[in-house]
Order: sequence, then structure tokens, then C-alpha cells
Amino acid sequence: MLTELHGKGGRICQSALDGQLRCPLIIRPTSEDVVTGHLCQVLRVLNSRWWLPDLLNLALGSHRFHRQFHRNLRIDPWRNRPKYPREMLPWDEGSTQVDLTFQWDNPPTTVYVEMKYGSDLSMKTAGDDGQHGFPSDQLIRNVRVGLMECGWFRRGRMFHIEPRDLVVILCCPAKGHRLVERYSDPERLQAAIPHSDRLTGLPPHPFIGELSYRDIVTVLRRQRCWFTRPERYLVDSLGDYLTYKAISISGEPDGSQPKFPLLP
Repeated sequence: MLTELHGKGGRICQSALDGQLRCPLIIRPTSEDVVTGHLCQVLRVLNSRWWLPDLLNLALGSHRFHRQFHRNLRIDPWRNRPKYPREMLPWDEGSTQVDLTFQWDNPPTTVYVEMKYGSDLSMKTAGDDGQHGFPSDQLIRNVRVGLMECGWFRRGRMFHIEPRDLVVILCCPAKGHRLVERYSDPERLQAAIPHSDRLTGLPPHPFIGELSYRDIVTVLRRQRCWFTRPERYLVDSLGDYLTYKAISISGEPDGSQPKFPLLP
């Protein structure tokens, strides 16, 4: 994070660009995985009581979540989910990797976060030729996979298992993606899911939302007084980094060097 903030990221040499030699892995500043990794590391350190419900409610535009202790909270980056059942889709689809997953047990809840930086959501999977009448973009794919994982589909089980609550969030430098608005409508959402008649219902509405990088910075800095001194340093550093990334992708002028405030 500091390497990139202070312009020390380096670049690939011309010989590597020409394919004449193979260089070790260089992390690209345009990669959303870098943002995901830094965000995950900081959130794992902070007490979730002070930021998790705030971020979820802001993303959903609703006060669905209250301030609490999150029992058995797990924050996992790049979590691979099994292939979606072939009998539930008109096309072949591989496994799904969720950028960030939050899970806790009181009540049982799963949150999927799709991280984006310099690219838009993929509009269809490799196996979809577009002739089946159902969308296969990244957002609806995450929703389908999440509903399947959390037990919202009838699968012929002998015993009924209460489904987990589910939230699906798109996190981008700026908000306002049209697919979030489309799938926030329960009727349009079910029409986009093949075999939606097998759904036992849907998670409490709303459960699809979006966050901007500025939203994350605002929430963490608003709750800064509850954190320890080392945690406040992490919050301030992450805030500077996310602000820098948002400005970089928007093309806004920024001639000043990032500043890390001295903590009291």
C-alpha cells in the first residue's frame, strides 16, 4: 500500500513487454485484487461492532443490521465456491471466486462483496452464448451462488434447514451501477434466475446493494474514536489509500502527496 501511494510501484521493462524474458510477478496498480487485499487485512483487525453494521446498512440503504458482537466472524478474500448445479442452468459454468466473504452465526449470515476498480462487471460467463434468455453477469451469478450456498433453493433434502441470511454488495470507486438497481427489484431478480420456482423465498429485502470507496473511508473515520491507536493508524492509512485509488481512476487532478496524520 505504501509502495503504491508513494509512487514506488515500478514498471515492467521493455524486454518483458516484448516477451523476450519472463519477470517475477509485478502487482499492477490497476488490479482490484490489491485493493481487496489491503481492505481485508485492515477489516480483520478492527472490531466489527463499530463498522460492519454501518457499512451494510449504508450499502443497502436500510437499517437492517444493528450494532452487536458477531459470533465466529470470518472475513475471507477470494473464497472459491463449487460449480453451480448444471441442472439449474442452461449453460456450463465454472466455479465462482467471491472477492470478499463475511460470515457470522448470530443470526447465521453470509455477505458476498464483489470488488471492482478499473473494470466493469463481466456481462456474461464464458459458457453462455446469450441465447437462453437469462443474464449471466457477475452480479446475478454471485446472487445465485449465494442463494444456493445459504439454502434458499429446494434441493430434495430429507430435513428442512433454515436458510442463512444473505447480502450481496458491489464495491466500486463510485456508486450507481444499473445492475444493482435492476436486481434490487425482487420480481426482476427472480425473472433473472433460471428455475426460480425452486426458491423457498428470498432473504429479507433489501439484500443487494453497493458501496463506494468513499463510503468505506467515511464509515471508518466516523468510528475512529472507538479504535486503539494502532487501529487508528490503519484506518487513516487505508483511508488515504482508498481516496488515492478513487482519485486515480476518476482522473481528477491530485498534485499533493498523501499525508498520514500523527495520531494523538
